[in-house]
Amino acid sequence: MGRRKLTKKRIKLITSTIVFVVALLTLLVNGKSISKYIEQGLSNDSDVSIQKNAGIEAELQGNDILKIYFFDVGQADSELIISNNKAMLIDAGNNEDGAFLVNEIKRLGISKLDYVVGTHPHEDHIGGLDNIISSFEIGQIYMPKVQTNTKTFEDVLDAISNKNLKITSPEKGFKFDLGTSQCEIMQCGIENSEDDLNLSSIVIRVVFGEQSYIFMGDSEKENEEARSWPKTNVLKVGHHGSDTSSSENFINQIKPEIAIIEVGKDNKYKHPKQVTLDILNKIGATIFRTDLNGTILLESDGIKNRVTVEK
Repeated sequence: MGRRKLTKKRIKLITSTIVFVVALLTLLVNGKSISKYIEQGLSNDSDVSIQKNAGIEAELQGNDILKIYFFDVGQADSELIISNNKAMLIDAGNNEDGAFLVNEIKRLGISKLDYVVGTHPHEDHIGGLDNIISSFEIGQIYMPKVQTNTKTFEDVLDAISNKNLKITSPEKGFKFDLGTSQCEIMQCGIENSEDDLNLSSIVIRVVFGEQSYIFMGDSEKENEEARSWPKTNVLKVGHHGSDTSSSENFINQIKPEIAIIEVGKDNKYKHPKQVTLDILNKIGATIFRTDLNGTILLESDGIKNRVTVEK
């Protein structure tokens, strides 16, 4: 059989195919996926884009970008918010997470934390605060009035005393600025907090441009029922996704587009609970979890959010 003659049309088709294959291989070699903007059902037209990056070093373009790190500290909480070179740390994981958090924050080039918040005195929220306070220049420290006699709590008090700092217990409705973001204390404990320390949780809502973010600590349904709540774009889910938090009424009030759950892999509490996930899924929230995604970085230009996950 004779060889087929290569027509101009056939040469053009082969050339186009080669160019496409080379471009696709380049994307794969650089660790980028052509599907990164359609993960979890999101499209290019969505207000949220998602990508994976083991280094968590993604950047949005612009001079004023809000960054929120949800650190993977297992069955514990720790969030770092950076706005216009000002930084606020909310919670600091368990005792063994202190050194890790110090290294991660220093790696970001931060030497001063303008605000440090211990939402409530449970070890999985304030365990690393003594390391943090000892390692950075600190502005304000916010904690609820309730106290405990645990060694973890006493270590935090010692670190505060050693640097001649003091604790402020902010009132509900207190507002302050973090760079170009506006913050409001939505709650600083309710009655009977001494019997259930979760009820003492400080809740902070941050507004940046058209976007808003709420950090619930370990707030329970009693906290949620104690007031009305404004619609908020991003929710740091209360109490690691427990079924004692995130009531359907509360979620229907804030209607989050993104819900982030800080939770440990295969934890003994079986968090997050399926009923909580069902409530969030029902309103169409995109859910991220540190047990599945590792450290999570959320960036915003005040109009849209981009989420970068570690895994």
